[in-house]
Amino acid sequence: MHSFFGLKALSAKPSSAIRTDYNAFSTMCHQTSEPILITRNGESDLVVMSHETYNDFIDRMQLMFDLMEADRDLKENPTIPAEEVYRELREMIHAQTSS
Repeated sequence: MHSFFGLKALSAKPSSAIRTDYNAFSTMCHQTSEPILITRNGESDLVVMSHETYNDFIDRMQLMFDLMEADRDLKENPTIPAEEVYRELREMIHAQTSS
């Protein structure tokens, strides 16, 4: 499980790490499965992650969005007790078989 939604600070690497040895940097991104902060002149510049980590991040964001939407829907639209739903379904089935 990735911890980048937690409180863990990002690992930071200077931009020269990419220029100097891209293969080692890419391997590090894949092995850590975490976003990595790239600095330029000592200042935060970019955040880089593997494609797999990015896809996981997007999936998590979509899930969070879906859960927030479902929560909002539950608050705005009261639910019907299961017993009532079953009763209505039985009535609908009975009405169809009676015709």
